[in-house]
Amino acid sequence: MGSDSETSVVLVTGGTGLVGQAIKYVVENGSGRKNEKWIFGSSKDADLTDLASTEAMFLKYKPTHVIHLAAKVGGLFGNLSANLEFLRKNIAINDNVLAMAHKTGVQNVVSCLSTCIFPDKTTYPINETMVHNGPPHDSNYGYSYAKRLIDILNRGYNNEHGRNYTSIIPTNVFGPEDNFNIQQGHVLPGLIHKIYLAKLEGKPFTVWGTGKPRRQFIYSRDLARLIIWVLREYKETEPIILSVGEENEVSIKEAAEQVAIAMDFKEGFLFDTDKADGQYKKTADNTKLRKYLPEFQFTPFAQALKETCDWFVENYHRARK
Repeated sequence: MGSDSETSVVLVTGGTGLVGQAIKYVVENGSGRKNEKWIFGSSKDADLTDLASTEAMFLKYKPTHVIHLAAKVGGLFGNLSANLEFLRKNIAINDNVLAMAHKTGVQNVVSCLSTCIFPDKTTYPINETMVHNGPPHDSNYGYSYAKRLIDILNRGYNNEHGRNYTSIIPTNVFGPEDNFNIQQGHVLPGLIHKIYLAKLEGKPFTVWGTGKPRRQFIYSRDLARLIIWVLREYKETEPIILSVGEENEVSIKEAAEQVAIAMDFKEGFLFDTDKADGQYKKTADNTKLRKYLPEFQFTPFAQALKETCDWFVENYHRARK
């Protein structure tokens, strides 16, 4: 990101969220460089659904590079109830950020997509060429279509203006600073919070759904290291999947068992099969990542879960929940 004598200013939108805070952690613990200034933006800096507010933030910080994480997000049950809102707000956020990045001369932008944007009816494992091959799952079509449009915007800015705007597709991210809200959050932080409460009450906890769906989980601090590599080294417009391998995929039931071990919880759990499961699987192919980084070491799932559970217990009163 520039020569040693040039200072790079990296603006991270959504910088106070799960992935933004993970990037902050790894930058402060060995991944940062002397000639890089990192700014972790939040909703206090700008309303990214508003173009003028977004422009003011870019003019204030004058970034040379952007990691775009900001989004309106939610788990399965949050998306089901508000697809139109997810669509409109995320389209506005993404269009404003990329437009202002281009207007203010930012050459490199890395935006964050999600495996949930892939077609519902597809073959597995999914890879980067398949994003636009069919409609996404009905449960989150608003968020999914808005995110897909980032890939289209990147193509436009790169083809017509020579920018290096690209995107990443992480699998299910978890770690410290996650949103542990049981109703609106994602599966692992929701399980961690449920087990925390069940342990206090000495009761079994309930897993929503059958526990059969399978997922690839990536530790937020591993993802952070990979995102920094993408910003510095990756030159393709096409997205890159950032994920553990297919061999590390686990079921929700297996994940619940691992959380119980990490939390030293021995009361057992039940399944509420009246709750929807969502997609059964969305296995992602990390061949492209491994082509670039064959030696990258992911944190073992059990260790990453233990670190996340310990963080939640220690920070319960300030954690998002």
